[in-house]
Amino acid sequence: MFGKKKQTPQIDKEQLELIKNAERRIKQKKRLYIHFVIFLIGAVLLIVANTVLGIGKDIKFFGLEWFVYAVILWLIIFIYHFISVFITNKFMGKDWEDQQREALVAKQQARIEKLRQEFIEKETKIAKEQASDEIAKTVTNQKKKHELTIIAAAGENNAIGKDNDLIWHLRDDLKRFKTLTNGHYIIMGRKTFESFKKPLPNRTHVVITRQDDYKVPEGVILVNNLEDALDASRFDRQPFIIGGGEIYRQSIGLANKIELTRVHHSFYEADTFFPEIDEFNWRETNSRYHPKDENNEYAFTFLTYERK
Repeated sequence: MFGKKKQTPQIDKEQLELIKNAERRIKQKKRLYIHFVIFLIGAVLLIVANTVLGIGKDIKFFGLEWFVYAVILWLIIFIYHFISVFITNKFMGKDWEDQQREALVAKQQARIEKLRQEFIEKETKIAKEQASDEIAKTVTNQKKKHELTIIAAAGENNAIGKDNDLIWHLRDDLKRFKTLTNGHYIIMGRKTFESFKKPLPNRTHVVITRQDDYKVPEGVILVNNLEDALDASRFDRQPFIIGGGEIYRQSIGLANKIELTRVHHSFYEADTFFPEIDEFNWRETNSRYHPKDENNEYAFTFLTYERK
């Protein structure tokens, strides 16, 4: 009364396509078979018509009867039909087209993937270059804000001490040391720290030692190497390296400035020395001479060097 509900096919599109393709192939083969039968019958009739009935018996081309050419032409048409059904259709039919399409898609996908990889590599390279530029800018800015300074007093022969103590007493040098380092981080080796009776006031002490169980007062930072010491003092605009000899040697290639008190005397009994200042890397920017007096047993000069 209301009509039947339209049935939904139970065969999916891919299966239906395969069935249609099979039916099409069967029709092609049937046509080829009919063509073959007609070709055989027609060839026989042409031969009978010429040889038995004498039709066109006198017609020859290049010494051959006309029906020979007719049979050859028909054979060529049949061969073409055969090739079209069994060869061309097999290698260049729908399956062949699908294969070519899939191969083309695969090539395009490979090309897209290659372009994607090249794009990623290019973007990565650009990102690395940008990161390097940012790091360089950051380092440059940090260098401008962070000035590592070596402060020391050394004789004419670069002597700085003996038996973990100073060889001289220069009151004005001690005042200058206090003024410059006040409020800053001061980085030193263990022996230099032990030369103090107690930590210096209003300064943050960073002590370098290889002894894992070394005890220090509260507020003193203990590290194992110069790199960690510099990291510990990174928030100070101008941390100071204050000794001893080995720490000076390790840090002179990293420092931005040297505040040196040159004591005008050679101390051959010394056992600790300040490294040579290479004038190729350093330039003297300030100099102030101080004569010997009742508070300073040797004449000396306050020198400031900055890295070129």
